[in-house]
Amino acid sequence: MSGKQVPLGPPWDLARWRRVPDFCMIGGGALALLGALLDLREFAHAWLLGFMFWLSIGLGALFLVMVHHLFDAGWSVPIRRQCEHIASLLFPWLLVLWIPVGLLAPRLYAWMTSDPHADHALHAKWPLLTRPAFYLVSLLCFAAWGFFAHRLRQWSLRQDETGEALCTHRMRFYSALGIFVFAVTLTLGAILWMKAMQHQWFSTMYGVYYFAGSVWTTLTTVYVITAVLNRQRVLTHVLHDHQFYFLGTLIFAFTVFYAYIHFSQYFIIWNGNIPEETFWYVIRERGGWFWVGMIIIFGHFFLPFLALLRIDAKSQWWLMGPLMVWAWLMHVVDLGFNIYPVIHPDGWPLGWIWLTAGCWAFMGGLLTKVYLARYASAEPYPVKDPRLIEAMGLYHPLPTQISGGELDQVDDLPDAPPAPERG
Repeated sequence: MSGKQVPLGPPWDLARWRRVPDFCMIGGGALALLGALLDLREFAHAWLLGFMFWLSIGLGALFLVMVHHLFDAGWSVPIRRQCEHIASLLFPWLLVLWIPVGLLAPRLYAWMTSDPHADHALHAKWPLLTRPAFYLVSLLCFAAWGFFAHRLRQWSLRQDETGEALCTHRMRFYSALGIFVFAVTLTLGAILWMKAMQHQWFSTMYGVYYFAGSVWTTLTTVYVITAVLNRQRVLTHVLHDHQFYFLGTLIFAFTVFYAYIHFSQYFIIWNGNIPEETFWYVIRERGGWFWVGMIIIFGHFFLPFLALLRIDAKSQWWLMGPLMVWAWLMHVVDLGFNIYPVIHPDGWPLGWIWLTAGCWAFMGGLLTKVYLARYASAEPYPVKDPRLIEAMGLYHPLPTQISGGELDQVDDLPDAPPAPERG
């Protein structure tokens, strides 16, 4: 793998794309409203799918920011700011998008209208599966995500102004504390909002399963955002080829990790052969859902796994760009595999796919507009982070290709980081 920057083509003209979020909001909102008027139950499930998709990207970004600080990483400094912007969408914007889920919860979760004294599975999961706990825990999850996402972003922006070491120490502190809170709240959110649709089912791996798919999708998204900003000459001076290689390697790793978790969940439940657990997979192996399962096996795992096996593939835009689109599609299919069999046991409701697309597009348009506003309000990367020079591949105390430095660049330490360009 070469340590030299790959020559870039001319910047893209992105002016024509600025109205796309508005079109998504208008068109998607119209479709979502029409679906709500036609069938409120179908709308509730389509909205939940869209919400869980965009929530996963916000949570994945928060995880990447925390991991960056926990491991004191240098290579990921240039991409950290974009992850901070995405993570900050968790509160209040994704909380606002959760409100329809909370209002329509009785149409989504059968346990809300069941008698816990006559339902053993519901009684065994008391007090979590009660209405007060559902709403209280949901709000606590968003409060925790919002607190850590905004505190990490706040200290990062303060570092741009002062460059003081306290900012780095504070971000490490919040990441060390937040990673445990993150693990608990993500698991609770995945259980309450998706797994509890069939509350009789048991799975101790469900939180990790949702986490693996979330980070996988987020990594592909961050890769494309970074590549676009690089092409626009916004990050050109602070990026090194290794950043794209490392991002591609992480995508490859989470491709395998997701497959491992999903197969382990299936293997343990199927091997245990307990009806209270196996019924979940029995439903998803009948009718059209069998073929959706095959799409997940080959599309979510085998295709990206084989595509990323070559070491140079991880740095190729022509491959990684379409892979992000494919990852988004596979993540939607995966979430639909969890949500739709509850009301459509025979297969994916293709007749309502326009409603799913509408809810997804409306949320995506809204969150994209907020993200772009956050992007315009701050520097595109942490300009005074102490590891920025290392990320540029210009200097490292022990220069190696793994650290991002090259042996012939040790003496190339500039007096100050380059001023960021806007694009």
